[in-house]
Amino acid sequence: MFEFSQYLGFLLFLTILTLGFWLMFFLVSFVSYWVGGATWEAYKEKKAKKKQEQQSL
Repeated sequence: MFEFSQYLGFLLFLTILTLGFWLMFFLVSFVSYWVGGATWEAYKEKKAKKKQEQQSL
């Protein structure tokens, strides 16, 4: 059967694995939000610039 130190090692492994999973989940969500926002802002700036050029003609 398992000894107490092996049980603590297993719990430590599960804790680190779980924290790593949630950190990865958070980072992927944050980076996708960041890239999407930057793309949207670039699109709006490009659209505004095109509109301004059309009005100046």
